[in-house]
Amino acid sequence: MELSLDELRVLTGWAAGCAARVLPLYESRVPADARPRAAITAAEEFASGGPRTKVLRTVAWAALAAAGETADPVASAAARAAVGAAGAAYLHPLASPHQVKHIVGPAQQAAMACELSGGDAEAEIAWALSQAPPGVSTLLRRFPPGKPGRTRLGEFHRQLESVLRSGIPRD
Repeated sequence: MELSLDELRVLTGWAAGCAARVLPLYESRVPADARPRAAITAAEEFASGGPRTKVLRTVAWAALAAAGETADPVASAAARAAVGAAGAAYLHPLASPHQVKHIVGPAQQAAMACELSGGDAEAEIAWALSQAPPGVSTLLRRFPPGKPGRTRLGEFHRQLESVLRSGIPRD
């Protein structure tokens, strides 16, 4: 399977938008750590036409470290959304259910951060779906169905994947 840079840019832009919504949750809990912000910024730059460089991988790994270093589950989920945003630029062109987790992961983690902070995860998912460009649905349908598991994150995954596969935006 081939994935074009344009497809990756569309996905990365949507992922960065999802992650940016919960970045304040991270920064309010871990104010001295800019790693998730750097990941989102790099993702936004790539989505806007910037080059796909090692910087994206570096900031994604740094945001993942930030997610693992905090004991705050809200901050961890928000940082994981940032990881997914930067990592979206490197979605693997493999017809594997695992790749679906990379597509829906930033929105999924944003919903989790929102819920863990006392917010409305369903509203977060609805926002993410309403903002998904048609190219995200087209890209997702090229992959086999995901395997979301039986956790709360898995439920968010199922909701996102189901609507994105249908190609019908949810308001």
